[in-house]
Amino acid sequence: MITQNAIKSVYNKIEPYKRNYNFEIFGLDFMIDDKFQPYLIEINTNPCLELSSPLLGRIIPAMVENALRLSIDTLIPPPEQSTWPPNKKHLLFYDNMLENNRFQLIFDEREDAQELKILYSNQLNDDQIDEMNEEEEEYQSDDD
Repeated sequence: MITQNAIKSVYNKIEPYKRNYNFEIFGLDFMIDDKFQPYLIEINTNPCLELSSPLLGRIIPAMVENALRLSIDTLIPPPEQSTWPPNKKHLLFYDNMLENNRFQLIFDEREDAQELKILYSNQLNDDQIDEMNEEEEEYQSDDD
């Protein structure tokens, strides 16, 4: 819930122009206290994907694979296994993605965005704020 609320709180800032067919991987850092209560410390928009330990060597490739499957494979499904030449079939990775996925899609704009659009409908967008700032600067310079 912490992660989902953090993403929802900056929904209009993440991808302000709402271009179709894109996704992003975020890195979230948590701290856990002695009562196992999680605290979000920061969110990175460009997380390190370095395989610097055996644990990260298992987690990061699987996370990237699943991110691509959840995003790209839904738009462009992999080809049928029967259409590949026998010497290339080892390149196909067929399994049930939903059964083998250990990661969770926390925000899907197709499902979650409508309530946020209503919630943020009265909020000024960045272009309006920039215009206001320029007008304020002009107003201030006229007083000098």
